[in-house]
Amino acid sequence: MQHTPISQVDIELYQHVMVLISIILALSVYHLVYGVAGFIQHPTRHKISLLHLGWVAWLLLNVITSWWWEFNLSLVPRWNFGLYLFVFIYSSMYFFLSVLLFPDDLNGYAGYQDYFLSRRVWFFGFVAMTQLLDVVDSWIKGAEYLRSLGPEYAVRIVAYLILCAFAARTRNLAFQHAFLFFALLQEVFFIIRHYSS
Repeated sequence: MQHTPISQVDIELYQHVMVLISIILALSVYHLVYGVAGFIQHPTRHKISLLHLGWVAWLLLNVITSWWWEFNLSLVPRWNFGLYLFVFIYSSMYFFLSVLLFPDDLNGYAGYQDYFLSRRVWFFGFVAMTQLLDVVDSWIKGAEYLRSLGPEYAVRIVAYLILCAFAARTRNLAFQHAFLFFALLQEVFFIIRHYSS
């Protein structure tokens, strides 16, 4: 009986895991794009918020870049159920965030800004958790990959954790918009730095 080489098994496991990641992240993209399309379909149904839309844009950028960067999971030499479970949980964070941004209905809320601010503890809690899981995800891909992210990666993670803690506690719109501006700017710079070559 002929045995499949370990390397071939690992490649097949990686492809199997990527299918799961793709499904979960595709559902996240679908939910975000469908939510934005709802504004075009029914522009006067709910009060639109730039704060809410800004976080939608941030999340969409994050999902797209994360999906692209998960190709680097091919660097993992051996797959096991623990890694598989971690990747499932990490990918699911993006889906939770997309569902938080676009609930089934807004009954009882004055619009998307009111809804977003009322769910800020959950939203920023998931954002902080996603940042922490990103560190583990980067570590799984190996020391060389982690080094390639540069020293600003650690600064970015710490900044997100601190800002998320404050954003979860305050409804102050000046702070909320400032954090959103930082998050969008940081994401654009990250994309330029790591995707321009």
